[in-house]
Amino acid sequence: MEEAPPLDAGGPIEFRVILRAVPWRSRPIPLPFSVPIHGMKQLALDIGLQAGPTLASFFAGPNEAALRHLQLWVGAGRGAVHSPVPTYLWGEGGSGKTHLLESVRTALREQGAEVGWLHPGLFDPPAFDERWSAVLMDDVHLYTALQQHAAFNWFVNAQTLQRGVVAAGSLPPADLPLREDLRTRLGWGHVFQLQVLSEAERRAVLRQAADARGVMLSDDVIDYVLHRFSRDLGSLMELLEHLDGYALRTQRAVTIPLIRSMLENE
Repeated sequence: MEEAPPLDAGGPIEFRVILRAVPWRSRPIPLPFSVPIHGMKQLALDIGLQAGPTLASFFAGPNEAALRHLQLWVGAGRGAVHSPVPTYLWGEGGSGKTHLLESVRTALREQGAEVGWLHPGLFDPPAFDERWSAVLMDDVHLYTALQQHAAFNWFVNAQTLQRGVVAAGSLPPADLPLREDLRTRLGWGHVFQLQVLSEAERRAVLRQAADARGVMLSDDVIDYVLHRFSRDLGSLMELLEHLDGYALRTQRAVTIPLIRSMLENE
């Protein structure tokens, strides 16, 4: 994400945010990642992320309604019309909220659209940019007072210009610890509660992701991963990428001994 200089005083007074996809193989992005491991030391990993999640790669399970809604909302092709009625996704960690938001961002960028993205790690949010076709807000329950002010400003500007808003948090709108005017706006549109996948569904997601990489995972390996590492889907996907890279470097198949070797040597 790059920030351009502020706009002229005649328009919105805040900067522009331009988001670009980064191919993971050609330009890896370092990401500190700590994998919780039962009975073993914490493993700090620097992982090169893929270009990003997609709606097609989202394993819906009990969250089919939310997925179908977002697929329809995104539409297809340049110039697709996105409903200005806001969408809010909520659920506990690991239910897929961030995956869906990032998938929407990826789909919009593929249509040539620019998107505003607000999350708790953006400590000094820019102002709304009229070039944005939509604004996406992740983990809204963690927003500071400054971020809440920016979110409200983005929301009002987006609605005025008939732009889309998709947001996500861990709590239903009525329970969000946010300023009242923002909280009520987040809750007046489409609201979906996301459910965490069962172990069988997580197993299916892990195997699907491994197959997409051309990585063979035996049942024993999947059991080992699910019972010794964090079961959060985001962590599992990052772990799979690291395992894939380690297996390629060592020219070995992904097995339990290989995982143990990775933990000892990486």
